[in-house]
Amino acid sequence: MPAVLPPPAPTTLPETATPEAGWRQARTAPSLQEVYASVRVPAHNASFWRKLLAFWGPGLMVAVGYMDPGNWATDLEGGSRFGYTLLSVILISNLFAMLLQHLAAKLGIVTGRDLAQACRDHYSKPVARVLWVLCEIAIAACDLAEVIGSAIALNLLFGLPLTWGVVLTILDVLVVLMFQNKGFRVLESIVAGLIVVIFGCFLYEIIVSRPDWFGILGGLVPQPEVVTTPRMLYIAIGILGATVMPHNLYLHSSIVQTRAFDQDEPGKRMAIKFATIDSTVALFLAFFVNAAILITAAAAFHTNGLQDVADIHDAHKLLAPVLGAGAASVVFAVALLASGQNSTLTGTLAGQIVMEGFLNLRLKPWLRRLITRSIAVVPAFIVALLYGEKGTGELLVLSQVILSLQLSFAVVPLVVFTGSKAKMGVFVNKPWLQTVAWVVSGIIITLNAYLLYQTFFG
Repeated sequence: MPAVLPPPAPTTLPETATPEAGWRQARTAPSLQEVYASVRVPAHNASFWRKLLAFWGPGLMVAVGYMDPGNWATDLEGGSRFGYTLLSVILISNLFAMLLQHLAAKLGIVTGRDLAQACRDHYSKPVARVLWVLCEIAIAACDLAEVIGSAIALNLLFGLPLTWGVVLTILDVLVVLMFQNKGFRVLESIVAGLIVVIFGCFLYEIIVSRPDWFGILGGLVPQPEVVTTPRMLYIAIGILGATVMPHNLYLHSSIVQTRAFDQDEPGKRMAIKFATIDSTVALFLAFFVNAAILITAAAAFHTNGLQDVADIHDAHKLLAPVLGAGAASVVFAVALLASGQNSTLTGTLAGQIVMEGFLNLRLKPWLRRLITRSIAVVPAFIVALLYGEKGTGELLVLSQVILSLQLSFAVVPLVVFTGSKAKMGVFVNKPWLQTVAWVVSGIIITLNAYLLYQTFFG
């Protein structure tokens, strides 16, 4: 049975905030209590690099969501169909992500609340429950991508049938729990190691694919046909949904609180500074991985007239013969497996944060993980059984579009909260930053509305 969280511990409100004008609740339990403030931070007079090392880690865990298997499906299809054109979408999406993750980190550091707790405090219970349901749908869609991606990787590497691979992913809950009990730094180290594997794999893929570097530079410049071509727009919004992950905003606002920084203004300013550096550098790594997937697809498939390679299985089969490098397909599958397992770790934490934050309920981690994974496994198993490779590939792209459609419901509250002086005090967004944040939100909402129109009336 779910257990109600223990009596909340007091948290420090911003200097200029009051419970009445800002949060309805002056006291709240911290996110992920078992690891809250568990990582020591050096004193203010410590060197820049020592401080950065102390804060380094949460950004990598956030970056995992920007290179999960869902990105592979959209990036592969974008590269094979349209060459380097959609590189600009990946670049813009990453810039959006850097801004939004900065705001998420700032919210958690300043207020001591993650985004889910902030929504529960600010909105009425019905509105908060709707936001919770939408967020759970997003997490299930993300988990669906992880299930399919890991199952495909196991199939490519070991010949395991997709249906068995889907079922096998249920067992990764045990792996997650084993590492979670060893401390947060251990989790961060595992994530960092897997990111190095993914990064190295795609560095190799780019080298052997011999892309057109001038075409890459041209692809970084936005083109109008991205919006005017329906299929290109669909994939572009899928890339946006796969890149700017809604559950990552909840995750980041919580895991920055694992650092034991001083709760005064200088301590919070230092924490915001280094948390922002951490997430921005990590997202540059994610940009490289996403761009590398699309570049590899464009160089290997689009350039050779293979413009219908929208499936991970097809990409795996064709990479080695097209590129003339026998290891290309194996390296591709290894990177996919590392990506799926990495996303499993962070998806577990995001699900726990969202349920505790919105409902003030705490499930045992294994039960929470089992529920989320089961929701994802059932549709993946049915589609794999009935439609095989083609069905799972299409389901992967659809999961990313679902994420994009839910994104607005996480972004708008985040921008509202960090732009409120009553809630953020002296750390409130500056007018220029708030304006940019609203422009980004407007672009996301407009693109999603256009996608819905094209889907149902286009």
